[in-house]
Amino acid sequence: MTLRVTKRDGTLVPFDATKFNQVAEYGTIGISGVSASAIAMKVHIGAHNGVKTTDIHAMMVKAAADLISKESPNYEKVAARLNIGLIHKEAFGQYGYPDLFTHIQTNVARKKYDNDLLTKYSESEINELGEYLDPSRDELFGYAATIQLRGKYLVQNRVTGEIYEAPQHVYMLAAMCFFQDWKHKSISRMKMVKDFYDATSTFKLSLPTPIMSGLRTPTRQFSSCVVMEAGDSLSSINATSAAIVNYVSQRAGIGFGFGRIRALGSEIRGGEANHTGVIPFLKLFQAAVKSCSQGGVRGGAATAFYPIWHREAENLLVIKNNRGVEENRVRHLDYGVMINGYFYKRLIAQKNISLFSPHDVPDLYEAFFADQDKFALLYEAAEANESIQRISVPAVELFSSLMQERASTGRIYIANVDHINTHGAFKPELAPVRQSNLCLEITLPTKPLEFTNDPDGEIALCTLSAFNLGAIENFAEFEHLSFLIVAALDSLLDYQNYPLLAAERSTKRRRSLGVGATNLAYYLAKNGFKYSDNLGNQFLHDTFEAIQYFLLKASNELAKEVGACELFHETRYSAGELPIDHYRKQLDKMDIGVTEPLKMDWDALRADILTHGLRNSTLTALMPCETSSQITNSTNGIEPPRGPVSVKMSKEGAVKMVVPEYERLKDQYEYLWELGGNTGYLTKVAIMQKFVDQAISANTNYDPEIYPEGRVPMNQLLQDLLTAYSTGVKTLYYHNTRDRSGEEDDEVETIVAPGGDDCGDACKL
Repeated sequence: MTLRVTKRDGTLVPFDATKFNQVAEYGTIGISGVSASAIAMKVHIGAHNGVKTTDIHAMMVKAAADLISKESPNYEKVAARLNIGLIHKEAFGQYGYPDLFTHIQTNVARKKYDNDLLTKYSESEINELGEYLDPSRDELFGYAATIQLRGKYLVQNRVTGEIYEAPQHVYMLAAMCFFQDWKHKSISRMKMVKDFYDATSTFKLSLPTPIMSGLRTPTRQFSSCVVMEAGDSLSSINATSAAIVNYVSQRAGIGFGFGRIRALGSEIRGGEANHTGVIPFLKLFQAAVKSCSQGGVRGGAATAFYPIWHREAENLLVIKNNRGVEENRVRHLDYGVMINGYFYKRLIAQKNISLFSPHDVPDLYEAFFADQDKFALLYEAAEANESIQRISVPAVELFSSLMQERASTGRIYIANVDHINTHGAFKPELAPVRQSNLCLEITLPTKPLEFTNDPDGEIALCTLSAFNLGAIENFAEFEHLSFLIVAALDSLLDYQNYPLLAAERSTKRRRSLGVGATNLAYYLAKNGFKYSDNLGNQFLHDTFEAIQYFLLKASNELAKEVGACELFHETRYSAGELPIDHYRKQLDKMDIGVTEPLKMDWDALRADILTHGLRNSTLTALMPCETSSQITNSTNGIEPPRGPVSVKMSKEGAVKMVVPEYERLKDQYEYLWELGGNTGYLTKVAIMQKFVDQAISANTNYDPEIYPEGRVPMNQLLQDLLTAYSTGVKTLYYHNTRDRSGEEDDEVETIVAPGGDDCGDACKL
């Protein structure tokens, strides 16, 4: 019986084998090591009478994707090309791009695009940009990228699945929105739009999820990370909960500090009642985080921070594990434990740690972040004061419990608050940093809200982007790219909307940015270096020196034209102190292969900053790049890949992704479980941290099989923790443990974050 298929208009026609084969040939033409007939045969197996033509096309995409392997990596290109063609057919009913001006008019009328696109740009300017848009750049996407574009980034009706645009629209229209109010004299607006489009559509710069999915639409909230803290009052706790709901609904990931909240059993109102402790309020915050759907783009997620010396610390350390009952567990938040050098010293000296309720030692909490010497004096004075209630715990027991829970959940994080403040962008006596964000790379000042729209509170927002190191050919490129991204992100701070006054005032006064890096594994491999040895450390040192230097230079150039940020005086930069001045000098004493002097003209830059200031309080933060790495065909952030072919989990299902240039560089890549330990990786993190003015989302990774009896010794966990601290690492994010139970092939591994999900993808680039 002749197979009949359903066309887009609903008519039933005989299956056209010639057209089908033409599509298969189109998918494979010019790509080596692939076969159109192999794809066609897999599709015929699944075809059935009355099948839609778009479904046949989708079957071809899946057939090509199923053939991706380390032996046949180029099927990834075939699957990508076929999927891009399917996106075009779904969006426009044809291959190719429509007239840009008409396209924008149509989507503004649908209320899918921001009307400013038509009021800020003339028809002739839009036509000029339409001519500049390059459809051939759709060929640069890998298969995983097309899945993410279709499922997450392209403007669409998320109920019906109807798509309203194609990939190059994302980059061109984002560039138009970034620079719609550009009035600087040095470069014309149209040049900025074109240059930014070029940088993003060729993947030299990566954009985060809120920008990729939202910029050009009527939704105007693009900060990836939101950081806040709760005070020790019901009004402040309720205001924090309300702020969480506001920002979760706007697709943001949350980091919040609850370390001020007094401990269980503390007196309330002069002994009128006993305090219920922290856990009931964490349940309130958890409900707030999970309260809002985010339209299929990202899920609500938060990391909650507290000091290791909080009197409830022993209970808080186990709050996420699967033991215990719901009454004493709050499992749907992640947790960051804040530590300083004073407690590491107690661990090394095998002393006890005293746990206090912050309410009983009010000055201690502030000093913990603002003044390390003062903290030590106050802490010891509190220990000597018998009237202050405390719990005394051997330091080794407390740290061992911390590391055990970190290992078992993967999601108990570390924040070294002294490094954050002594090697940060801000003067700790004026603007102390009291917690990090969801993914442990943002370190910005906050102040508790006393009521929901408290103008004296401070909610910190950070707007992100990243350099794709694998697409950078030489350090000189960083100069122009830095200017583009700093100018773009800075303009976004005035373009976007703010649900809360405390966030708007803080953001517009500090103008903090976080530019990171992705594709480090490919960058190292193509330059002949590995994670586990020191040979590439000088190269890495020079790379991040150039990154920080040119980002600061770009912010300084903007300050010359439009002025420094309002709270510039609260930064260390205002005193001429640069990251190269206050990093942990222990790094210089180590034999890590960094022997050459700094390469950039830091003295001249310092003088310019002292004279003109900076437009932005912070410039750098190295975030996870799980989703955007798929868009730009990159290895994930600064992480080693787990194998040449990774199976990425998305809401569309499992998607295979091949590391860049696998066929040429297969012997140069060093995969995660080949590192043999964390030392080489942590050393590279410390080198990068020397220049980064915020923090780095760094992971620790363990393969139990390389240790006696197949178990990672506690001594090893503690040693890695101390190594990270001693070299100046500010934060530690995931703890990954290799689980071989589900492995079918050592070369192909499913990438699933600790705890079984990817923390909702919130706050990631």
